Amino acid sequence: MNQKNVSKSALVISAHSADFVWRAGGAIAHHVTRGYQVHIVCLSFGERGESAKLWRQGEMTEEKVKQSRHQEAEAAAAILGASIEFFDLGDYPLSSDRETVLRLADVYRRVLPHFILTHSLQDPYNYDHPRASHLAQEARIIAQAEGYLPGQTVLAAPPVYCFEPHQPEQCNWKPDVLLDITAVWDKKYRAIQCMAGQEHLWEYYTRVALQRGVQAKRNIGITNARDITHAEGFHSIFPRVTEDLA
Repeated sequence: MNQKNVSKSALVISAHSADFVWRAGGAIAHHVTRGYQVHIVCLSFGERGESAKLWRQGEMTEEKVKQSRHQEAEAAAAILGASIEFFDLGDYPLSSDRETVLRLADVYRRVLPHFILTHSLQDPYNYDHPRASHLAQEARIIAQAEGYLPGQTVLAAPPVYCFEPHQPEQCNWKPDVLLDITAVWDKKYRAIQCMAGQEHLWEYYTRVALQRGVQAKRNIGITNARDITHAEGFHSIFPRVTEDLA
């Protein structure tokens, strides 16, 4: 089976249940409209470190928080048009073992993504994020190995893009790709509104999208000029192979 013959697909690996919405919701919705099958893996629900509003309600348990974040993430994914699954690895700290890496490698083999979106390789404010990124890289390598589960279709070499961390300057993250999400911004914002447990971030990530939109419009050039208002930034890990530089 040749990977070129399968339908277009993408894989998003999110440390917590809301990360894929803030950082890549536009990219997900955009590629769904272009015919991609986008699949999201949430490694944890963010139940300990990213659900403060829920814990402040009192008489809360970890299971109740997980259930709430699970429902939020599923609703957001449905709006964006993506499928989603949850590994429930726990957060603060996010932990993984050999079985987890192989489980994620199996997802790669199942989805055969044409590109991958995940976290930055560094984040001194949240160690769950780089752990998720390194887990994504390791699983990708295993899914490419001929000796892992011989007979299955081997993953090719899909590009990996790190989506924007909360404080990029401290994470050594620098966008080299700006994706126009103007046409799907309304869809992304509806997905953002599903994240009731982190309502304080709604306006923040609206400002981020507007700022990246300004930068995208500035960099697109006169010949391709169009009215860009919102964009997302990505940092690519591997070099782009091309036949021309236009």
